[in-house]
Amino acid sequence: MNSVTALSSRLPPAAVLGDWTAPDGWRHRRFDLAAERARGRLLFQGGRSDVFEKYLEAIGHLHARGWSVTSFDWRGQGGSGRLSPDPRVGHATDFSVFVRDLAAFWAEWTAEGEGPHVVLGHSMGGHMTLRALAEGAIDPAGAILSAPMIRVRSPFGAWASTRIARYMAGKGDPARPAWKWSDEQTAVERRRRRLTLDNARGQDERWWYDDKPDLELGPPSWAWIAEAFAAGAALENDPRLERVRTPVLMLVADADKLVDARASFRVAAKLPRCELVRFGAAESAHEILRESLPVQARAFATIDDFLDRMAGRG
Repeated sequence: MNSVTALSSRLPPAAVLGDWTAPDGWRHRRFDLAAERARGRLLFQGGRSDVFEKYLEAIGHLHARGWSVTSFDWRGQGGSGRLSPDPRVGHATDFSVFVRDLAAFWAEWTAEGEGPHVVLGHSMGGHMTLRALAEGAIDPAGAILSAPMIRVRSPFGAWASTRIARYMAGKGDPARPAWKWSDEQTAVERRRRRLTLDNARGQDERWWYDDKPDLELGPPSWAWIAEAFAAGAALENDPRLERVRTPVLMLVADADKLVDARASFRVAAKLPRCELVRFGAAESAHEILRESLPVQARAFATIDDFLDRMAGRG
């Protein structure tokens, strides 16, 4: 077992795992790590197919800085059930359900303890966070967006990809996988390199899924792909972005192969109070918070400075 795996492949002793039930009765898996004399409370939401176990390093850093950290698995992934008959397929027909879950959880969670309350959303979590901000569904003191999924990256371009995805979703079962899942080492390595350039942290993720196979999610459905293109276009062009008053810190990987960094740049320019920090191709793939220690250190220092100001200490 490598050193990273030895450090992060266990839950903190003070962590509490439980459930949160959405207003419609859907059960979500929840994680809480309370800090003594907390400076504030932070909601950490990962991306498509993510689970909070992947981010224990980042969560541990935030906790050590005095933040109580909470997270929940998105509906349809991790320990929060599935929206497809095939448990390996990440399916969704309308991203609004995720925004509603976030808004309902936020309302209950903020009432549980004193703030300031801040949110950190990675990838799909960043999309839902930004959409909830635009809709006024959450009211954080600050928001951190890590590689936000505003536009899904595609070699065919947004226009053609949207139409291809709509056609494929309507041609057969919309819940069928958009591509074939493979456990072959070359396929696993190719997926890992799109997420992180750090091999040890890629292996750490694999450890969790080997230990808890029910948490793992494979490819998205064609319906999910079609909705991702449609929702991304709607979000980027939402005029309400220009009226978001929440301070936003946006971390973007220039060479991200999963989301379109250029869309993040365009949205960052629309947000009135957005700080944009870029990571070069040699530094980071999609998961900025799961890169090598020097890259992590720069990302964490940037986040720390932002949170210090949110807590009134910067």
